[in-house]
Amino acid sequence: MAKLSQYEIEREANIARNKALLEQLELKQAVDNLQLEKKPVPKPKAKPVQPVKKEKKQDAETRTTRRSTRLKATVDPTLNPAAKRKREEEIEVERAIAAEARIEEEERERQAKRPRHGDLDLSLLVGLDEPEDASTLAKELSGIPVHPAHKGIIPQDDETTDAKAEERATKALEDEFKNVGVLSRAKVTTNRVYCAAYHPDENKDLIFFGDKAGMLGIWDATASAEDDTERSETSEDGKYWRLQLHWPATTKSTISSIQFNPTDYHKVFTTSYDCTVRNLDFTTGVSNELYSSEDILLTSMDLTPEGHGVWIADNAGGITHLDIRESKESARWYQVAEQKIGSISVNPQRPEFVVTASNDRTLKIWDVRNFGKMKSGDTKEFDSGIVQAFTESNTGAGTFRGEWRHGKSASSAYWDPRGRRIVSTSYDDILRVWDFKSSVFESKKEFPSLRPECQVKHNCQTGRWLTILRARWSPSVDAHPHFIIGNMDHSLDVRTDKGALVAKLQNKNKISAVQSVVTSHSRRIQRLATGNASGRCVLWGPKDEVEDEEAEE
Repeated sequence: MAKLSQYEIEREANIARNKALLEQLELKQAVDNLQLEKKPVPKPKAKPVQPVKKEKKQDAETRTTRRSTRLKATVDPTLNPAAKRKREEEIEVERAIAAEARIEEEERERQAKRPRHGDLDLSLLVGLDEPEDASTLAKELSGIPVHPAHKGIIPQDDETTDAKAEERATKALEDEFKNVGVLSRAKVTTNRVYCAAYHPDENKDLIFFGDKAGMLGIWDATASAEDDTERSETSEDGKYWRLQLHWPATTKSTISSIQFNPTDYHKVFTTSYDCTVRNLDFTTGVSNELYSSEDILLTSMDLTPEGHGVWIADNAGGITHLDIRESKESARWYQVAEQKIGSISVNPQRPEFVVTASNDRTLKIWDVRNFGKMKSGDTKEFDSGIVQAFTESNTGAGTFRGEWRHGKSASSAYWDPRGRRIVSTSYDDILRVWDFKSSVFESKKEFPSLRPECQVKHNCQTGRWLTILRARWSPSVDAHPHFIIGNMDHSLDVRTDKGALVAKLQNKNKISAVQSVVTSHSRRIQRLATGNASGRCVLWGPKDEVEDEEAEE
């Protein structure tokens, strides 16, 4: 007999106690019905085999079966030999025509998914469903002056620190932005804004926005509405045009940067994730390709002051130099970082100095005058090993001027219009400003110290759905040096070169999204523009220019 478990022993004892209790109560029938034997454990039932699901058969009349051209085209067996030969020849011709048409259709489908490398005119770039047609846009752009009204003279900063002078300059900036508010709003692009540029024309507010699907939005932000009587709180302000400048219209064609030619205001350059750089000429109304790479995404671009030299950054850690007066085949590529370079900036006063910011956490300063001496056979592409060996050689001495390692990815770094300062942004949530004396540029040695002059805490955790925050210097040289940057609390921050906050622009009634992308006018310091993740853009300016000034909260 098998040994009972503890559970079974306790069960038998409980049954015996219950039996004795029922006998005392003289409930004989209940005793008789009490099952003293152990109930067998029922065996689990096997699950039935599930039938294979069969697709419903279509009716013979509605079912479409693919049949080859060979099966469709048959020869009537009752025809005489001459007629049969003629019919067979006709069938072969039909097959050849069908095959050629199929090949052409497949090629069209492939081309529709590839970047466009040829010249594109406005009639092709402006869609039929856009608010204005190509002729209206061409007329608008043709009225822009070709050259700046006045270039002005860059004032020389006093390199000595004067606390009282700094305090007065900061107070003057505060007064400038005290009365700045929302002037105009419109959904200029259909997708997330990735970059922006404020046209230097002083007679109108013409702002260019690039979105994540290759669309270039051109916004005349203060243009008069066609019918003021129909305006409401949700009306679009000004006039705008949308150009599908880069193709295909997907995230593979994101416009990553926009730059105006500093000597010709009728030309705007754009870089894109479709691996191309394009130049849109307002005079001819044609966009032509300046440069293209095989499979390297282009992330940023900057031009030298004379407008001929172009420096392009990419996601492979490289920078490309191109002279637009020469063919695109003359471009030279240098790998100066191990990971993606998010921004590149040319010093506007000393164009031989270039600063890069990379995902490898570094900000690096280069003297590119020696780059042309770099050689490795007949190649025009120099990887990081060649670049490092060159900078450590006697020939390349003075090419690399220094670096600063951030806590996390360095997302941007830009020279100020005076060519003395750099502001950087990083995912470590710190804004950093460097201020260099003129003597460090005159020497051929590395900068003696690359420690930031000031550091300011700023939330840069934009996540996946917002464009990365980038601090941008005001290009105006008529005011004290200052930069602007979007804030995660839906505001626009204005700070001095010392990091002091002089203005926090916001409007809770009209602005309910993060203004990730920022830009400002080169002469009118009170003119700022921002864009958000939905394609909606905002023009900021003096409140007294608003027709219906909002009530103070």
